[in-house]
Amino acid sequence: MADKALEALLQENRTFPPSKEFVKKAVPGSKTVYLVKNRLKLWEGFAKELHWFKKWTRVLDWKLPFAKWFVGGKTNMAYNCLDRHLDGPRRNKAAILWEGEPGDERTLTYQQLHREVCRFANALKSVGVRKGDRVTLYMPMVPELAIAMLACARIGAPHSVVFGGFSADSLRDRMNDCRSKVLVTADGGHRRGSVIALKKIADEAVAGVPTLEKTIVFRRGVNAECAMKDGRDVWWHDIVRDQPADCPAEPVDAEDMLFLLYTSGTTGKPKGILHTTGGYMTGVYATMKWVFDLKEEDVFWCTADIGWVTGHSYVVYGPMLNGATVLMYEGAPDFPAKDRFWSVVEKYRATILYTAPTAIRAFMKWGDDLPKRHDMRSLRLLGSVGEPINPEAWIWYHQVIGGGRCPIVDTWWQTETGHILITPLPGVTKTKPGSACTAFPGIDVDIVDEKGESVDAGLLVIKSPWPGMLRGIYGDPERYQQTYWSKFGKWYFAGDGAKRDKQGYLWLLGRVDDVLKVSGHRLSTMEIESALVDHKAVAEAAVIGKHHEIKENAVVAFVSLRAGNQQSPELMKEIKEHVVKKIGSLARPDDLYITAELPKTRSGKIMRRLLRDIAEGRAVGDTTTLADATVVKNLKEQYEEKEG
Repeated sequence: MADKALEALLQENRTFPPSKEFVKKAVPGSKTVYLVKNRLKLWEGFAKELHWFKKWTRVLDWKLPFAKWFVGGKTNMAYNCLDRHLDGPRRNKAAILWEGEPGDERTLTYQQLHREVCRFANALKSVGVRKGDRVTLYMPMVPELAIAMLACARIGAPHSVVFGGFSADSLRDRMNDCRSKVLVTADGGHRRGSVIALKKIADEAVAGVPTLEKTIVFRRGVNAECAMKDGRDVWWHDIVRDQPADCPAEPVDAEDMLFLLYTSGTTGKPKGILHTTGGYMTGVYATMKWVFDLKEEDVFWCTADIGWVTGHSYVVYGPMLNGATVLMYEGAPDFPAKDRFWSVVEKYRATILYTAPTAIRAFMKWGDDLPKRHDMRSLRLLGSVGEPINPEAWIWYHQVIGGGRCPIVDTWWQTETGHILITPLPGVTKTKPGSACTAFPGIDVDIVDEKGESVDAGLLVIKSPWPGMLRGIYGDPERYQQTYWSKFGKWYFAGDGAKRDKQGYLWLLGRVDDVLKVSGHRLSTMEIESALVDHKAVAEAAVIGKHHEIKENAVVAFVSLRAGNQQSPELMKEIKEHVVKKIGSLARPDDLYITAELPKTRSGKIMRRLLRDIAEGRAVGDTTTLADATVVKNLKEQYEEKEG
């Protein structure tokens, strides 16, 4: 973001207070939060609203950089999401309203969901899954994905959900890292009118996973030729058919692992982010309740795929801990037409919509007339997640989608944080377009310079432990220490830049490392470069992010070829598809440039900063450290000729 644009952003003075009617009906506790000065008592109060088989002896044990929350407590996530609601009217309340991309639909009440979770939990036990075993889930957005997560939690087996858009290589790497015992997948899924053959991809992946014992396959009914391997593969419907509909919830320690979720880092190898049970449960329960002003009659739609942390926290766990009705949609927002999202809102009378700025910018581009075709007066609250939202998109979201009446909660958090950390509270906060406003009560954030001094523009840090924080990187405590705690020694460094305006509002500015945000998803430049160089024709590669109006970042790749290879449209297409095979379609380079040389320092380091200058059309910065300055000149001419 250019300096002038940044200054204009911070001069945003339009404010939007919640209406008197909204304040009057807002969740009572959220109105008094700023009176709470003891953060441990605040979190303990939320924890007491949940079920514990055994109460904790200590709220927090903090030995930098490792935290333990609700020490000695015994609980179970699935029990809190399901059993806790069965003695009252929520028993027959819709837990999941689901619609597939082709238009098929299902409803599961809390009682029905409880039964299906218990049956699948017993099925997992029948194939040898025990407490502590890792189970990988590679599925489309169907209710069975939520059922599988809750079944794992019920028996104390940590799950690792891998987004269904990832390749066989990516799936294999994640399964091997956590030594997965069982894979749960599907014959396929729907996406933008096409069928994603998940089982076929999974078969390629598991051929290289020695710890795998069983693959359980849900029949989505999209791949009639789905191959099944005797002795390893079993159909979901076959294995659950005769299972009892009751499975006692396993009491687990508050610090027992609930799930692993892999996220890209600045090195090529994805990080297995480890979340435990008690603290994460408390954090997502609290933030779901207050950030979304949750009411008993709400229909809550978080549009994220469950393969990402937003889906974990605000499609499955957060809503169900609160006994909410969750709307799940399988497919793309523009199939079969670009008003699909708005038809879903209208059909199910959704009251809360939580989506990404990437999607909002796409909706803006498609035009106002599409949402105006639908009755969306049921909406009462809007949310934003995934990356900073520009003020223009915020205003459009507020006026066109929310009809000018819906508060917007623009939220900041990460896979690592587990739950929302910076956000307005809709019944309390006067919002500003483009600002995530202030920290959630009980969260201690600051903006500091390289020396750790508080400033109004710098690096975002979290100065005190919070319940949902990651407990480490699976199998690599040294990498955990180095990645998140080494910069300042005593504080968690989020990796994002931020500014604070004169009113104390926070403005998130995006990543300061080499992780790209593409359509709200984090991709490592190193991981993409590794995939490029893996192609037999590629000698070297450098990847950068270029600002994209809708996706936030477009992937731009610069590669040099091995001797004997000639540039051609066919080769460039082949290289792009190789990246898709190695990582997934999200990582496909939007632009690919073949160059004889990459700009390097005399010590051989590739100067990606200069490549960003070229791609963004800026004046090229200092080139005095380059081994050959003509390389940049030639690249700039090549880029301008193509863009020209």
